[in-house]
Amino acid sequence: MSEAIERDVMEYDVVVVGAGPAGLACAIRLKQLDPERSVCLLEKGSYVGAHILAGAVIEPEPLDELLPGWRDNPPPICIPVEKDDFYYLTRNKQFRSPMAPPQMNNHGNYIVSLSAMCQWLAPQAEDLGVEIYPGFAAAETLFNEQGQVMGVRTGDMGIAKDGSSKSGYTPGVDIHAKATVFAEGCRGSLTKALIRHFELDKDVAPQTYGIGLKELWQLPEGRVQPGLVQHTLGWPLPADTYGGGFIYHLDQDRVALGFVIGLDYPDPNLFPFECFQQLKHHPLLHDFLEGGTIISSGTRTLVEGGWQSMPIMEMPGALMVGDCGGTLNVPKIKGTHTAMRSAMIAAEHLHENALNPVGYDSMLRSSAVSRELKKVRNIRPGFRWGLWGGLVNAGFETVTMGLSPWTLTNHADHTATKKLSEYHGSTTDYRDRDLAPKDRLASVYYAATEHDEDQPVHLHVLDPEVCISTCVEEYNNPCTRFCPANVYEMVEDQNYERHLQINSANCVHCKTCDIKDPYGIITWVTPEGGAGPNYQNL
Repeated sequence: MSEAIERDVMEYDVVVVGAGPAGLACAIRLKQLDPERSVCLLEKGSYVGAHILAGAVIEPEPLDELLPGWRDNPPPICIPVEKDDFYYLTRNKQFRSPMAPPQMNNHGNYIVSLSAMCQWLAPQAEDLGVEIYPGFAAAETLFNEQGQVMGVRTGDMGIAKDGSSKSGYTPGVDIHAKATVFAEGCRGSLTKALIRHFELDKDVAPQTYGIGLKELWQLPEGRVQPGLVQHTLGWPLPADTYGGGFIYHLDQDRVALGFVIGLDYPDPNLFPFECFQQLKHHPLLHDFLEGGTIISSGTRTLVEGGWQSMPIMEMPGALMVGDCGGTLNVPKIKGTHTAMRSAMIAAEHLHENALNPVGYDSMLRSSAVSRELKKVRNIRPGFRWGLWGGLVNAGFETVTMGLSPWTLTNHADHTATKKLSEYHGSTTDYRDRDLAPKDRLASVYYAATEHDEDQPVHLHVLDPEVCISTCVEEYNNPCTRFCPANVYEMVEDQNYERHLQINSANCVHCKTCDIKDPYGIITWVTPEGGAGPNYQNL
């Protein structure tokens, strides 16, 4: 059907997919190196930064190189780190470490809102001549007759839920380019398909992920200590689950707090959203937050596989940068600097090689980005031995500076979920809650998520029958808990027959379902451009 539709075609030297820090850094560097080169940047969010969420504490060196003098006109939220605190939590107590782990030493770093930072970077890219198109989702990769990537097709607009064309139907545009840069971030839908198509991960360990939940709060005057960075370990997670919390003190009496949970958790009944809310009710945080007001919230997955799970980062006609290839440094809980650095390397390689991606992967693997990731490659997978075994292993890897002769492998997250009959872990010990948000739907409200109700469901379940039979018996439908937006519900119809209901309008585009579903039968695809969350200062 799509081949019969007459589509506009736009031609560029380079098209960049995704206006996150990597995509923007790549576009900026390309124009710095050759102002005459035509560069197009596509962003599926309604505006640049709408879908961007991270902690985030950043290392500033890539910004120093990309935009010297940026400190004279910094992003709207940019607070120098003044102090690091690290806590181990039990249900009722906290134990402050006399020193933070070396990887979490943030001296010289900055607390930022990555959403606001990308909004700040976008006009600087446009001033250089980059053409940025927010609200246009790259929905399909285009190939030439030789099988090389030749660009992307943006999604059609105005398609009804039943597949018919609405009155405002507009076909997507074909963007042709000499080189395509994929900067989709974690679990990008096009890069996921391309990795499979070109077998780019054939000789590497499976990629692994975490789910990160974050909220921005306005607190009463005098509570916030701008520049204070706090991290927590322990409660409310059981010892067999990797993760922890963060509290970043901003300016104007604001605080960013969040929780990250490794998606290789074994408990089929684990409820990540509730774990985050429980953290806020620990004595360390409850009184600190009480009387405050939640401003915004959101959820995003993050790439945790590290060096041993990085696929080949180039393919005929295209390359990948940043977290769609997995450049996050997990022990640091930082990926912005490595993402931007990989993107700048990509721009320099394309400039020096007449826009030919061949050789970029080797260039990246011989760079400081790969050396940094290789040094810490064994820390995250060491937590397969539980919290304490993981900490011992992390200490060893830190002392030996990652020079151990072995590389621990990773396992796909959906295979880690144990069946109900197999899991015998600790029982959940939740507190009564009184802080906002009360439930996931309230959290969706604070994410300002918007989807046209009459558009095709962008969450594809290959075999819904599995959900009402095998899955409920073996795993108790974990999608109804691991989704932070209450997208998946098991409901009864008027005949008392159960079926899966997909509330796709709630989706915050975190991709957790695409990763953690134990049967691997859920696929997330891009909805209509501009749909999804509208994050403010996250």
